[in-house]
Amino acid sequence: MSTRTRRTGSFALAAALTRATTAALRAKAPGGPGRWERKNHAGRTVDLHAGPASAGAVALAAGRAHPAAGLAALAAGVCGAYDDVVGADDPRRGFRAHLAALRDGEVTSGMVKLAGISAAGLVAGAVSKERFCDKVLAGVVIAGAAHFVNLVDVRPGRAAGAVLALGAPGLLRKGPGAELSAAAMGAAAAVLPEDLGERTMIGDTGAHALGATLGAAVVAGNGRAGLLAHAAALVVVAVYGERVSELARSL
Repeated sequence: MSTRTRRTGSFALAAALTRATTAALRAKAPGGPGRWERKNHAGRTVDLHAGPASAGAVALAAGRAHPAAGLAALAAGVCGAYDDVVGADDPRRGFRAHLAALRDGEVTSGMVKLAGISAAGLVAGAVSKERFCDKVLAGVVIAGAAHFVNLVDVRPGRAAGAVLALGAPGLLRKGPGAELSAAAMGAAAAVLPEDLGERTMIGDTGAHALGATLGAAVVAGNGRAGLLAHAAALVVVAVYGERVSELARSL
């Protein structure tokens, strides 16, 4: 099977599963519709169905191409879901804010999420690469990409649009990297219209899962130099998370 065929299949599978799961959750949401509703930045009521739908879909589609990537996406989605539920009313955002709380003796839901996603990224990186240095860099890239997509999820369509833009160059790669990029883009494309229409949001659940998949695509398609460049950029983004989010709001 050619790379193009596998890439197309990953995109289509992720998109179809995302749409089907979103529809199923709307038809019969566990715990009732109210549990799945949130207010967005403009005060409009939106649902969270697209979050678990896109996370589950991208984890399955990514897992077909690279099992470790699928597990990383699933773990990132689960950690994001924890923060969506437990930390919904916590105004603190960004890596530095949660570290500051930890220094004061408070373990926030955001810190639990960041620790979980970091651990999942390191495990996936360890499986994906052979040398210790590359394993660590791969873990930083996967976790950092998950964090980045969540940072830009501050307005309708920002996160899904970022996934589509950042994933597009990965389609030019051969092998698992192209399939992973396609999987993330398929799920993002499926949620984008309703996200922009302010009917749904992907939340931390979807943003982290899609971001982790993009990170895994970078890992699959780069050697040490590429990993080092991506890891350095993502560390800078994490340090200046509030500024990144403010920039995303203004775009």
